[in-house]
Amino acid sequence: VQLAESGGGRVQAGGSLRLSCAASRRTLGHYVVGWFRQALGKERDFVALINWSDGNTYYADSVKGRFTVSRDTDRNTVYLQMNSLKPDDTAVYYCGMDSAPGAGLRTKSEWYDYWGRGTQVSVSQ
Repeated sequence: VQLAESGGGRVQAGGSLRLSCAASRRTLGHYVVGWFRQALGKERDFVALINWSDGNTYYADSVKGRFTVSRDTDRNTVYLQMNSLKPDDTAVYYCGMDSAPGAGLRTKSEWYDYWGRGTQVSVSQ
């Protein structure tokens, strides 16, 4: 499976962006697609995830109420709608796919086996 992110860019604080994560083939089964971000010099942090099969979602506390993750099963695409952006949201955003999710919330990047190349999001004051 290949994943490709798009939709990043530069916005002012309070603005919005919508990121897309397109999968190269139709996903099957109980995959989990997660969004992570990595700021310069920092580790890759969990942002949000969605269960492909039932659409259930989970968010990091730092983005809860501002970001929304959704999926389009016909387009094999996951979206991350980001509103009320803050300078602290500046990072490279990656989507990942956990093709064999185990028990528990899939919030650790090492559990994901497919990754896109990332898209830069920059938020200015």
